Amino acid sequence: MEGRCYYVYINTNKSNKVIYTGVTNNLLNRIFQHKNKENKNSFTAKYNVNKLVYYEVFNDINNAISREKQIKNLVRRKKIEMIDKFNSGWKDLGSALLE
Repeated sequence: MEGRCYYVYINTNKSNKVIYTGVTNNLLNRIFQHKNKENKNSFTAKYNVNKLVYYEVFNDINNAISREKQIKNLVRRKKIEMIDKFNSGWKDLGSALLE
């Protein structure tokens, strides 16, 4: 049986002002949910945070959750540096994955 993948991801809004960090076991589905505002009352829906700009892949959910917490505790400047190194143009990686 093949192992499952878990993803820690960072989304932002169109102007790159809001940064949201999450964890999921299905990145494509989660991107779809954010883009379609499936949870109308969520933080991401309220602030239009639906642009995927960063992600990491893990084989163990505990490692993924630990990393998510680590990223959430970083100061904004450190999050921006991470995104810049991974995706210097802050392109919407989710749109490409959903095509």
